[in-house]
Order: sequence, then structure tokens, then C-alpha cells
Amino acid sequence: MKRKPAARHDIKSRGKRLRARGQATSHRRTRQARRWSQTVSENSNALDLEPNTFGGSARQVAAALKRSAEHSRRRKSPPFRSAMSMLNFFVNRAGRNLSPDRRAVLTMAKGKLREMFGRLPNRPIRSKPTG
Repeated sequence: MKRKPAARHDIKSRGKRLRARGQATSHRRTRQARRWSQTVSENSNALDLEPNTFGGSARQVAAALKRSAEHSRRRKSPPFRSAMSMLNFFVNRAGRNLSPDRRAVLTMAKGKLREMFGRLPNRPIRSKPTG
């Protein structure tokens, strides 16, 4: 007699029971599911990126993003917004895997990107005057 596979809700409740007892559950995800941010970087409609866009100095990163944003036919928003969005996406997705030195370079690249597009630099937020 063949046994039927467990229903999806049974698997979820099993995980809850194991966690309640302090036992680990194995979450197996496909390689593709773990690498969704890489897929976004490569196939996103935000813009077509040059190879090694995020390597090099802050000026090189900003210049590569500017070129990519201005030449891309796939972007849906203005070039500055697309470039800044992709830079923020890269920094946020790298998370703890990004060294402090590299994070500093990419943060400086944001300022260089604003400068290259003729935007105002980021100013510190001031509190409203009381009175």
C-alpha cells in the first residue's frame, strides 16, 4: 500500500511542533531561491548594468552607473533614480558580507553620483524650530 505525500499544511505544522520542542528544522531552498538578488542585478528592468559595475573607486562606480542608466533602454524611471536605486539595492542586499571599507566606498559613490547628475548633496536632517 502506497502512502500519500503529506499535505503542505502538515509540513508547516510539523515545523511548528519541532520548533516548540527546541528541535531544528531543515529549510531546503533551491539555489535559485537563495540567489534572487543576483537574478535581479542581472535581469532587472531597472537598467542594464555593465560588468563589474560595483568594483573600483567611488568615482568609477558612479561613472559606470551613470553610463548604464543613460544608455539603458529597459529602465522605467529617470536615469538618476534608476542608478541610485540600483546602488542602494546592491548595498542593502550585500548586508553583513560587505566590508566596512567597501561600504564606505559605495556610500561615497552615492555622493559622486549626485554630483555627476547635478543634484544637491544629501544634507543632514534638521529638527523643526520650536516656538
